[in-house]
Amino acid sequence: MPSPVAYGDGQNRSPRYISVHVYAFIPLEEDLLSLAVIFLPDSFRVHPDVGGQQAFRSRGHHYPGGTEFIPPLKREQEQFKGDSLMANTDKTADLAGPGISTYPEVARILPDDYEPLQTPLERMQALFTMKNYIEENLCRELNLHMVQVPLIVDRDSGVNDYLDRDGSRTPVEFPCGLGLESPIQAQVVQAATKWKRMALKQFDCAVGEGICTDMKAVRKDYFLDHDHSAYVDQWDWEMAITEEHRNLDFLKDVVRKIWKVLYGAGKSAQEQFPALRTDMYPDFPEELQFFHAEEILDRYPDLPRKQRETKMITEVAPAIFIIGIGWVLKDGYPHEMRAADYDDWVTETVDYKGEVCHGLNGDILVWNPVTRRRHELTSMGIRVTRDTLKVQLKLSGQEDFLQLPYHQAILNDEIPLSIGGGIGQSRTYMYLLRTAHLGEVSVTVWPRALKDICEPRNIHVLE
Repeated sequence: MPSPVAYGDGQNRSPRYISVHVYAFIPLEEDLLSLAVIFLPDSFRVHPDVGGQQAFRSRGHHYPGGTEFIPPLKREQEQFKGDSLMANTDKTADLAGPGISTYPEVARILPDDYEPLQTPLERMQALFTMKNYIEENLCRELNLHMVQVPLIVDRDSGVNDYLDRDGSRTPVEFPCGLGLESPIQAQVVQAATKWKRMALKQFDCAVGEGICTDMKAVRKDYFLDHDHSAYVDQWDWEMAITEEHRNLDFLKDVVRKIWKVLYGAGKSAQEQFPALRTDMYPDFPEELQFFHAEEILDRYPDLPRKQRETKMITEVAPAIFIIGIGWVLKDGYPHEMRAADYDDWVTETVDYKGEVCHGLNGDILVWNPVTRRRHELTSMGIRVTRDTLKVQLKLSGQEDFLQLPYHQAILNDEIPLSIGGGIGQSRTYMYLLRTAHLGEVSVTVWPRALKDICEPRNIHVLE
């Protein structure tokens, strides 16, 4: 059953444009699929082709000689505020990554009636109480151990996270090691996603046992708005599993345990800090509902991804887990792009109608009543096997990654099968402490333009 997608230009770099005019049928391992691909870093579309195959063709401009000049992805133009949804149906606009893209748009969506529930110091007290609760209970629920995590890694190790894999978000990199003839090319981590799986072996974790980290990262290529910053803090966790655990039932069980912890943290904070008990906002939903990305597309076939998500959490359920992110859906687009070398988004599963679909990963999204917007808390999934790693890297045009130590460890079964994810710390605090801006719960750099928008709205960031 042909359908998945190819991303990127196969290089570990940050292209603004790429000229391409290449089509090729690629037979993939285990007869998973056969398709025609065109590697585009920023803009692509899937069209039905003769014989039931799929051809990937650009939506870019044509230039002399038949090459196609592909512009960068347009950033999100739709925003939701109250009951109003901007009309933007370009589904390529939000396939890769977060952010609003312009400060006039930020000014339009930020609440103008915001009243913080706590003083900055009270908020810090509640934050660290909540942090202790989440770490203790996350470790208890998932049988994890708190361990140290790197802030910098060797570029040549291949363990850094390249996020949306279109090459547009590159790590901070610098030579390291005074006196070395060949300095280490160090990178600041963008996430510890791949390092954690390697660490399961280092810490000798048994099946059903894992690690949790207090991870700090820098993502310099984010647009800085009210819920995206260059400084990232996450509870990055990973658990060793077996082949028998690689199914949706196990994935859902783990997600429910995570949601139980986050919900419990919010309720516990309300008990200890009376200012958080308010009728200004609806209470946290106790239950989280599961939907495959195909089902969400069936409900809202004409809307781009972020608009579909907004509709789901305002019309269906205020807390959801979206399954199957990365594989191309029936409309010819993935729900969102995902890196090819950790979450498994090609494995076949069965959707709500009993039809074949794909993916053992997903995101928790909630409705944030303060910002009146969709709010992502965590991205996670069952990780690739040696077979699905090869398939996903081929689809992504990144087979050269197979020579890196991390990828070799998977290919040679040197590290465990696993499930893992990253829970955004500041995003969780922002949601549970009812703040309007990440800068109220974390300290980092913010542009003057953003501060000028926030201050008249009674939103004051920490500096």
